[in-house]
Amino acid sequence: MDCYTANWNPLGDSAFYRKYELYSMDWDLKEDLRDCLVAAAPYGGPIALLRNPWRKEKAASVRPVLEIYSASGMPLATLMWKSGPVVSLGWSAEEELLCVQEDGVVLVYGLHGDFRRHFSMGNEVLQNRVLDARIFHTEFGSGVAILTGAHRFTLSANVSDLKLRRMPEVPGLQGAPSCWTTLCRDRVAHILLAVGPDLYLLDHAACSPVTLPGLAAGVSSFLQMAVSFTSRHLAVFTDTGYIWMGTASFKEKLCEFNCNIRAPPKQMVWCSRPRSKERAVVVAWERRLMVVGDAPESIQFVLDEDSYLVPELDGVRIFSRTTHEFLHEVPVASEEIFKIASMAPGALLLEAQKEYEKESQKADEYLREIQELGQLPQAVQQCIEAAGHEHWPDMQKSLLRAASFGKCFLDRFPPDSFVRMCQDLRILNAIRDYHIGIPLTYSQYKQLTIQVLLDRLVLRRLYPLAIQICEYLRLPEVQGVSRILAHWACYKLLEYEPRSGEQVPLLLKMKRSKLALSKAIESGDTDLVFTVLLHLKNELNRGDFFMTLRNQPMALSLYRQFCKHQELETLKDLYNQDDNHQELGSFHIRASYTTEEHVEGRVAALQKAAEAFNKAKNDFAAKATEDQMRLLRLQRCLEDELGGRFLDLSVHDTVTTLILGGQNKRAEQVARDFRIPDKRLWWLKLTALADLEDWEELEKFSKSKKSPIGYLPFVEICMKQHNKYEAKKYASRVGPEQKVKALLLVGDVAQAADVAIEHRNEAEMSLVLSHCTGATDGVTADKIQRARAQAQKK
Repeated sequence: MDCYTANWNPLGDSAFYRKYELYSMDWDLKEDLRDCLVAAAPYGGPIALLRNPWRKEKAASVRPVLEIYSASGMPLATLMWKSGPVVSLGWSAEEELLCVQEDGVVLVYGLHGDFRRHFSMGNEVLQNRVLDARIFHTEFGSGVAILTGAHRFTLSANVSDLKLRRMPEVPGLQGAPSCWTTLCRDRVAHILLAVGPDLYLLDHAACSPVTLPGLAAGVSSFLQMAVSFTSRHLAVFTDTGYIWMGTASFKEKLCEFNCNIRAPPKQMVWCSRPRSKERAVVVAWERRLMVVGDAPESIQFVLDEDSYLVPELDGVRIFSRTTHEFLHEVPVASEEIFKIASMAPGALLLEAQKEYEKESQKADEYLREIQELGQLPQAVQQCIEAAGHEHWPDMQKSLLRAASFGKCFLDRFPPDSFVRMCQDLRILNAIRDYHIGIPLTYSQYKQLTIQVLLDRLVLRRLYPLAIQICEYLRLPEVQGVSRILAHWACYKLLEYEPRSGEQVPLLLKMKRSKLALSKAIESGDTDLVFTVLLHLKNELNRGDFFMTLRNQPMALSLYRQFCKHQELETLKDLYNQDDNHQELGSFHIRASYTTEEHVEGRVAALQKAAEAFNKAKNDFAAKATEDQMRLLRLQRCLEDELGGRFLDLSVHDTVTTLILGGQNKRAEQVARDFRIPDKRLWWLKLTALADLEDWEELEKFSKSKKSPIGYLPFVEICMKQHNKYEAKKYASRVGPEQKVKALLLVGDVAQAADVAIEHRNEAEMSLVLSHCTGATDGVTADKIQRARAQAQKK
């Protein structure tokens, strides 16, 4: 018993922490962990390594290799990286590897290195590049948060239902924050970041300053921060060497610890057990590991080599080149049974069973002591519970034998908990095997559920083990063996039938429609994709169908094209589900012209379009749509009052029609209402009056005020209408710079020559010469030539 607690380390007076080896790692790493991008999935998940050739101190000539291993170091996949520079790696809740590139594109790979899909974090991220990224988990799924080169944050809380949110700007942020993390509060993902001595919390609407209660004075910078596995607690490491721990709501301080180290740690993660009152944080530097909590002293371990921390539900996994260990708080049941000089009923029962095996009478003494206190049921339950938390099968068996021994002396102890624990431990020991490499604890297994565990075994193509577990637990065929055999059949089909045209129909018959869609898309055959889409549409409910499309951009694009021609209402629903307000606005614009006959219906459609454009923050489109609504209403009124056709005319044509109808004042009012520039209005009125050949009204108009377009247009329009008489009236009013051109338009070449000579303008004289023809203009041409000669002499 004393030897068993040798690796227990006390943290204060109320908790012990122990670290034990899960696996001896035999992976053949070519690089140190410090030279790789590393990502390890929780719940005993896989490990991904990508050597980082984009670091400046490393040569980038060697193509990087992406390697995926099980938690025991067994290789699962190896592939050459042929895409762009990667900033961050992370695993989704479905054990898909997310690779965030510098250009904001996220590539998604399966456990065996098979490419699944990709998506972009938006044009702004593409333009400003990615400085840093985080993959995080919420109750809705797995999300990605991006810090761009413009020091702005963009995130999506669920990569399976991609909705990008650009977070508000942080005031005064000129460079990258010293540290930042994601935080889920009130079912919404937030960004917590540190800028010097200040903390800020970003949500979709605002940037709010944060004050940590009870934080020690003198902090000028925050160097590291960590959120607990359940997102309920927060820890920050300051430049003064203090670690502050409190609630993620920033309302309560739990404790503060001075670790007397000011160097920023490589990693800091929480280490806590469900339903435990103890709170501890694990901090790692190059060669030191420290466990700190609400105690005056810390627990310290020496790290012999580069190590990486993986936070778990009930502890921390620590792996290096040679070992993979688990650090956690000793559970209450184990502590009460195994601590030195324990008189807990479970400890006495374990001793009684051991003495019974030795055929010693002490067994009876221990048993009587427990029975006299009436604690035998509690003792049995303690041994059962402690067995679940033990990693080594020998200790599990010892505790279960003690529980079985104690049950023999109880009349009505329900056997369910004992049987269930035996089943659970048999499953856990099977998946913890080195060749399987899923080191789940009992708490993690219960949180994950048996169905998810079976899915993960299927994902690893461990079909025989998955079937054995189903048969052992006697699960219903639909949930168990039949489902797993269907997965196995699909895998074999894809392995032995390379032709997509044959694969896809078979997959549809096997009711593996989503896989059929992926294979159809990979084939590049649009007809095949449409076949699967129509099948999915009939098979799934509307919401699930749309969700499936959102994960397949190519299929979604093809289906949108189909809907544009066949199902407009479905297209609208797609835009609504995607919150694609820009396209939704465009949809309502088209609907107002193609499907609505009455003005009221068209205005209503345009109103919806304006609202959508406002949500899309497209101010120009929203304003233009609102102007079109006003124009439609005005045109209907004009038709009611004046008759004639006004609907669907542009603003310019509306003004022109009013002028042609003699409604000059109404035309001017419309021009003011729609802010038609003065110059444009004069052009419209000039053209309309000339078309009417209302020369008297045109002359009055020209004298109403100084023309903003000058008077040359009047000359041009009159000549276009072949009215030289009216044109000459305006030629005399044209300014000096355009006088020659105006005189030439009305055919007065001689006077044009005089003006050009007076201006001594070579270009104007050349222009007049080009208009001189025959003997009639010979005198004028000679005059210009003489003027040129005199100008050259001077």
